[in-house]
Amino acid sequence: MLDEYTHKVVLVGDGAVGSAFAFALLQSTHEIDDLVIVDRNKQKATGDAGDLADITPLTSPVRVQAGEYADAANADVVVITAGVARKPGESRLDLVNKNVAILKSIVEPVVASGFKGVFVISSNPVDILTTLTQKLSGFPKERVIGTGTSLDSMRLRVLLAHRLQLSVNAVDAQILGEHGDTSFAAFNEITINGKPLTERVQLSQEDKDRIEDDVHQAGGKIIGNKGATFYGVAKCLAYITSAIIENRNVVLPISAPLEGQYGIHDLYLGSPAVINSQGIGQVIEYPLTPEEHAKMVQSATAMQAVLDKIE
Repeated sequence: MLDEYTHKVVLVGDGAVGSAFAFALLQSTHEIDDLVIVDRNKQKATGDAGDLADITPLTSPVRVQAGEYADAANADVVVITAGVARKPGESRLDLVNKNVAILKSIVEPVVASGFKGVFVISSNPVDILTTLTQKLSGFPKERVIGTGTSLDSMRLRVLLAHRLQLSVNAVDAQILGEHGDTSFAAFNEITINGKPLTERVQLSQEDKDRIEDDVHQAGGKIIGNKGATFYGVAKCLAYITSAIIENRNVVLPISAPLEGQYGIHDLYLGSPAVINSQGIGQVIEYPLTPEEHAKMVQSATAMQAVLDKIE
C-alpha cells in the first residue's frame, strides 16, 4: 500500500483540531512528502497551507497545499477532523445526528477517488463515527482507526503523575471503552516505571472512582475555559498517522474494531492496538476484572443503542 518514496496525507477539516494536527504532524515525522488540506472553506485551507509551509524549512521538506477529495486517490492516510464541535454542557453523543451527515458527505467522495489507504477519525462521537466510516467505506476493519481513548489515556497519565508527584513518562496507563462518559481505567494494568501501580500506592475504590471522574470531566473543563480542546487530540492524531506512515508497530488505545474481544462484536471501541502500515496490526485484549468487563459491556451497549437509531 505505501509507496517507498512518496507518502501523502490528506486532512479533511481545517478547524482547530485539524490545523493543530497538521502543525503537530509536520514536527512528528520526516517521512511525509505531501500534506493536502481539504475544507469547505477553501480560502482558509489555502491560508493554512501557506502558513504551515513556512515551517517546513525547519522541519522537513513537505509540500503543503489546499486540495479536493480527489487528492485522496494516492494518499496513504486520510484524517477526518471535520464536524461540529462540542459546546459547554454538551456530551459527545449529542453530536451524533449533526456529524453523521457530515461524515457521509466526506467518506463517499474519498472512496470514489480511488483511495486505498487508512482512514483515521477524530470527529465526535468518535467510536460511532469510526464504526460508520468502516461501514460506509466498506474498507477492511484494520484500515479504519479512531482516536478513541488515546486522549483519555494521556489525561489519566497526567492525573496520576500529578497525584504521585512523578514525571508523566513514568506512568503507563490506559483508559478503555467509549471516548466519553462510560470510559474506565484498567487499573490492574497501570505501571509506574515498569512496575505495577499497587507497588507504589494502594488506591481505594473511592480513589479509583474519583480518578475516572476527573478523566471524564477533563475535556469539559477545558471547553468551559477556552471553548474547545484541540492540542491533545491533535498530538494523538499526529502520533497515529506517523505510526502508520513509518510502520512503527506502536501500541496505543484507540477506537479499535472488536471482533470477539471482551465478548463484543462488530463495534469500534477503545482498546489497545498495534498501529503500523496496515493501520491496525492487532487488537490487544486487556485482562479485565469482572467490574471492568461490566464497564466495557456498558460502553458497548451505549454505543450500539446509538448506532441502532442511526441505522
